[in-house]
Amino acid sequence: MSSNADEKEQQNAIRIAIPREFYVLPGSMMVAGSFLGMFRGGRREGLRYLAENAHRAPTTLQGWYFYNKTKQYRVMLGALKGAGADGMRLGLTAVGWVASEQLLGQVGLDDVREIGAGISTAAFFSIAYRLPWTAARQALFLGLLTGTTMRMLRFGVERAKAYQVDTPIK
Repeated sequence: MSSNADEKEQQNAIRIAIPREFYVLPGSMMVAGSFLGMFRGGRREGLRYLAENAHRAPTTLQGWYFYNKTKQYRVMLGALKGAGADGMRLGLTAVGWVASEQLLGQVGLDDVREIGAGISTAAFFSIAYRLPWTAARQALFLGLLTGTTMRMLRFGVERAKAYQVDTPIK
C-alpha cells in the first residue's frame, strides 16, 4: 500500500528544469564581484579614515593602539559593504546577460545569442549611465568582444562533446 502511495507521489511531483547558465554565471559573477568589492571597499575605507584623522594623530602608545584598532574595524566594515554592493551589482549584470541570451535563443537567434547578449548588456549600461558616444562605442566593442569570446568557447565545448568517445579509459 505504501509503495502505491509513493508511486502516486512520484507521478504528482512537480519538476523544474533550470538551465545551468541561469545559476552558474550569476553565482560566479557574484563571488568575483564580492572579492573585488571587498578589496576596493577596504582600501577606500582605509584611505577615508586616514584622511579624516590626519589632523589628530595620536601622541601616546595607547592612542596609537586605539587608532589602529578603530581603523582596522572601519576597514573590515568597508570591505563587507563593498563586497555586498559590488557582488550584487555584478551578479545582477550577469542575470541580465543570461536573460538576454535566453531571449535571443527563444527568438531563434541561437547561433549569435552570446554576441547579442554582450551587445545588449553594453547598450543597456551605455544608456543607463548616459555615456558619451566615445565611451559607449568602447563599451559596445567590449560587449562584442566578450560575446564573441563566449560564443567561441561554447562552440569549442560543443565540438569537444561531439568528438567525445564513450569508451572507458583503462
